[in-house]
Amino acid sequence: MSSFTNKTLLITGGTGSFGNAVLNRFLKTDIGEIRIFSRDEKKQDDMRHEFQAKMPEVADKIKFYIGDVRDIASVKNAMHGVDYIFHAAALKQVPSCEFFPIEAVKTNVLGTENVLTAAIDAGVKNIVCLSTDKAAYPVNAMGTSKAMMEKVIVAKARTVNPEKTKICCTRYGNVMCSRGSVIPLWIDQIRSGQPITLTDPTMTRFIMSLDEAVDLVLFAFEHGVSGDILVQKAPACTIQTQAEAVCELFGGDKNNIKVIGIRHGEKMYETLLTNEECANAIDMGNFYRVPSDKRGLNYDKYFKDGNVERNTLTEFNSNNTMLLTVEETKTKIASLEYIQEELAKDAK
Repeated sequence: MSSFTNKTLLITGGTGSFGNAVLNRFLKTDIGEIRIFSRDEKKQDDMRHEFQAKMPEVADKIKFYIGDVRDIASVKNAMHGVDYIFHAAALKQVPSCEFFPIEAVKTNVLGTENVLTAAIDAGVKNIVCLSTDKAAYPVNAMGTSKAMMEKVIVAKARTVNPEKTKICCTRYGNVMCSRGSVIPLWIDQIRSGQPITLTDPTMTRFIMSLDEAVDLVLFAFEHGVSGDILVQKAPACTIQTQAEAVCELFGGDKNNIKVIGIRHGEKMYETLLTNEECANAIDMGNFYRVPSDKRGLNYDKYFKDGNVERNTLTEFNSNNTMLLTVEETKTKIASLEYIQEELAKDAK
């Protein structure tokens, strides 16, 4: 964490699951200050009290800023003295974005433009923006807005000196037990004796923990080149497998699973790297790096000189990655702190 020694980190959308995970990871290090930027004063107050209770010796490192990424003046108000930014503010629920697509545009696209503009003006050194697998071959409003967000990020990276401000993007799949995700819902359904509801048993999704989401952002922070999109080689499982794993952990009846059908805007499988991105993707072990296209708009020169080489790598999606068994999925879910806390409640 030497890069963060005495530095100021701003997290947009910082009261969400990702922001809490970053605080748990960073707060006891030698980081100077962590700023939580969000629009919900109740969530900020809850977070303030939570960290004052569990980390009182370092809780003063957290500073809270009320604002909205849609309002560039409020973003600028939080930028003074900031060294690094993790941009996590977003509308993330697929069905709600389907019903209110312009709201997704205002937050995910225009909000990102505001954050990047304010950050560049303030001389922020390193910005990592969080995207989603739904941005690859998007079929819904949330994914489309995130795809446009990625285009804004890459375009901004082309226009700023990377020695002054580096801008990277991370793209990841479903984060287990994050706010609004399905596992907490299933646990509540099991406890109340209701059937577990799932959309389609054969649907596949990438799965990762909050800690892995933080790891990906830190990898982008350390190893990304401005304009990059970085992806973790995440495993996946079917929704049926995930539901059965939760049943085995919490004593649910696997025969009491109710299929309710696909919701608005959902896909049967998700993609982390498109076939087109694979043409230039760089394999970095546990991660892929997609460098931005550095060519300008003058294509005339390519009539004489071109580059016809491409990788043999093809689309990386939740159907062709490693699919976990019920036992493997159960082990991955059981390792989560949230799940351990919930199992402890049942043991009392």
